[in-house]
Amino acid sequence: MARNAEKAMTALARFRQAQLEEGKVKERRPFLASECSELPKAEKWRRQIISEISKKVAQIQNAGLGEFKIRDLNDEINKLLREKGHWEVRIKELGGPDYARVGPKMLDHEGKEVPGNRGYKYFGAARDLPGVRELFEKEPTPALRKTRAELMKEVDAEYYGYRDEDDGVLLPLEAQYEKQAVQEAVLRWRTEKDSRLSGDKQQPDEEEEEESIYTIHSEQPDDDEMGEEPEGEEGGVTFIAHVPVPSQKEVEEALVRRKKMELLQRYASETLQAQSQTARTLLGL
Repeated sequence: MARNAEKAMTALARFRQAQLEEGKVKERRPFLASECSELPKAEKWRRQIISEISKKVAQIQNAGLGEFKIRDLNDEINKLLREKGHWEVRIKELGGPDYARVGPKMLDHEGKEVPGNRGYKYFGAARDLPGVRELFEKEPTPALRKTRAELMKEVDAEYYGYRDEDDGVLLPLEAQYEKQAVQEAVLRWRTEKDSRLSGDKQQPDEEEEEESIYTIHSEQPDDDEMGEEPEGEEGGVTFIAHVPVPSQKEVEEALVRRKKMELLQRYASETLQAQSQTARTLLGL
């Protein structure tokens, strides 16, 4: 006799065969969209995927499912979305409408993509999971730096300090400090003056009558020499030169000759200088 398991399998096999013959068995969706070659079936599988996505999006709204269940649902939704895209491409290849361009995008709008991670979306309670919430927080935008022209618009007289006295506080303070500084300067001057006067009184008289180094001592001449010394206009003794002193005219002539010699040495040739020297010798100059 056959075992019960074998009987059951035999009965199940017969039942399945009967259903296949009647056409009541549900047809499974192909694993690859490229395996489908009929446009109506491709659209049928696309609608089926959309239905599954809608159900799972409704389920993921419940935050009480738990973190692991929510993450699994979110992964399944993203997988179905990718599969839907493959079927839309296949439908377009079979001559159907371009759903990527004209189809509804409600399901796509319910999910949010993390910046920098294009393609993977978070739906419902998955957006509030730990580690995901921080990804959606926007960083504060950095403050824009002002241009040089904008900065120059704020430069006025107050920027350079020309209006510091208008507040009525600075002038009284300056007057107070100025009065204090003047008093300190006067006190310091008086102290120095008193110390200098007291030091002068303590010096001996000999130091006060110290002989000046600029005093000219002249020997007392004889009476004959006194009579012979010429007197100036005011009765003083005139200066007597013991060496010949050139006059102003002689000095000017010497300067002119020196200038001529410098010009000759700079611009005249050696032959011309020799001829000039010979002529001067013959003339006795």
